[in-house]
Amino acid sequence: MEKTKFINYMGDSSVTRILDFLITGRDFDYSLSDIARSAGVSWATLYRIWPHFIKNKIVIHTRDIGKAKLFQLNNKNETVQNLVKLYKSILKSDIKIVERIKV
Repeated sequence: MEKTKFINYMGDSSVTRILDFLITGRDFDYSLSDIARSAGVSWATLYRIWPHFIKNKIVIHTRDIGKAKLFQLNNKNETVQNLVKLYKSILKSDIKIVERIKV
């Protein structure tokens, strides 16, 4: 799995990988299996971390499809908004570096 700029900047941990995936796809909702697979973390690790995401309202339950519960990044949470700003800032700083190299 290739590391993103966010992961390189924040450190390669399970929480960072999950946040990276959720921020990137913040307009969509996902099952826990999709999140674990796409973030590159084990089911057991996600199961251990997920209650903290729920408790801190980082994610919200959006709907159920059969037995699967779907979740989405809570864009109304101020902390999440700040994380998204940080994410965008990291990407912008990388773009500026590339632009300087091209000049």
